[in-house]
Amino acid sequence: MNRRHFTDKMLMSLSLLGAGSAFANAGYDMKSKLSKEKWRELLTKDEFYVLFQEGTERPWTSPLNDEKRKGTFVCAACHLPLFSSETKYDSGTGWPSFFAAIEGRVLTKKDWKLIIPRTEYHCARCGGHQGHVFNDGPQPTGKRYCNNGVALSFIPDGQSLPELR
Repeated sequence: MNRRHFTDKMLMSLSLLGAGSAFANAGYDMKSKLSKEKWRELLTKDEFYVLFQEGTERPWTSPLNDEKRKGTFVCAACHLPLFSSETKYDSGTGWPSFFAAIEGRVLTKKDWKLIIPRTEYHCARCGGHQGHVFNDGPQPTGKRYCNNGVALSFIPDGQSLPELR
């Protein structure tokens, strides 16, 4: 296990215990310097559509929906760790769902695209659209982070996390 992977596991544990966000971004430059044009070059068409055009993938299409191994879910664009497998659960919605993000790693905003307001969340580092958060999830948070699978990459425990970009 490399140092950054260990640090992320420790930070996730602290965030689940309610530790302050001052620890959550230790060791990370929280702003990616890449332009949308560069992201378009680096990502697949589907990844770019979801992450930087705020699209949504069809339900039940992501292999990450059935991912059950221990590990870390990182932003598919910049590779910032966003979720621990310890917070993943089967919501029955067709998208990978989590009851908590790693503290300080996602930012929210109101989304009015369907007329009624929803809370959309994005990667705090690159701004990539991940999905929507709802208040119908399991305890201990009661939250459901409903994530587009194409917006994430899964890194199993024991493998090094990718370098940030």
